Amino acid sequence: MRFLVTGGAGFIGSALANRLAREGHHVRVIDDLSAGDPARLSPAVNLTRGNVTDKPKLWRLLNNVDCVYHLAARVSVPESILYPREYETANVGGTVALMEAMRDAGVQRVVLASSGAIYGEQPRQPVTEDMAPRPSSPYAVSKLAAEYYVSTIGSLWGIETVALRIFNAYGPGQPIPPTHAPVIPQFMKQALGGGSLVVFGEGEQTRDFIYIDDVVEALVTAATAGGIDRQVINIGLGQETSMNMLVQTIERVTGRETHVLHVRAESGGVSRLVADLTLARKWLSYEPKVDLEMGLRLLLERDPQFQVAKTNN
Repeated sequence: MRFLVTGGAGFIGSALANRLAREGHHVRVIDDLSAGDPARLSPAVNLTRGNVTDKPKLWRLLNNVDCVYHLAARVSVPESILYPREYETANVGGTVALMEAMRDAGVQRVVLASSGAIYGEQPRQPVTEDMAPRPSSPYAVSKLAAEYYVSTIGSLWGIETVALRIFNAYGPGQPIPPTHAPVIPQFMKQALGGGSLVVFGEGEQTRDFIYIDDVVEALVTAATAGGIDRQVINIGLGQETSMNMLVQTIERVTGRETHVLHVRAESGGVSRLVADLTLARKWLSYEPKVDLEMGLRLLLERDPQFQVAKTNN
């Protein structure tokens, strides 16, 4: 098959593109490299630097493509609070431009990487796809809007669509930016370096952490699965982990005792969030294989930045 992966030089996108290339598919990637890194990609992947709002470039890349994976997005919740307009432009405007280009090129299926963040604060857990979204950040709003645009435009123009609401993905190669870093690589770095782990609130807020290989498996399956047109599907581990539990697991995996600094004046976000996987099992035969402790051990083993940290300490 022929695939286009938007945002394909990013953390999840590159893992997906490399997997598809290993399986013998023809893989094209478009990425503006604002957060992506070409070094992540296999030589078998064809990378084009560009933005998903560049329709002439998209027309060329979409030629003879069977399925598009749309992962191009800005993804930081705290950053979106500071720059909501930029998130609307990239995550919503970019999605609409891509759907227009797909219509023009005659591409028949798109898999959207959405987010568990769209649920917000919910009255019960685990969250199911039929719950009313309560997005609590511009990032979450932009992902919800992208879902609606993809589904509605797909219905109007005869494009098969599926949105995977990916929860807190982590794994080797996940970048640690100087601000708004994802919690798992940041905590791992601090634990190995002897620094403090900053936990907002009391640390009892929960998340659903999903290892990158399980995310990629779901994405790969979604390209060819039958009966999933217009479906929205949760992709997580299905296990609820508090920040305090995460710290304890990192200590166990690294063999380091950490110093936790609780910042109680700042909210830790929604109080609870864990995915119900019923639809994922039904439509994608999805069953995550890597639990949190195993995933952290694989992260420690496979990510070069943590190998360096272990050596230096």
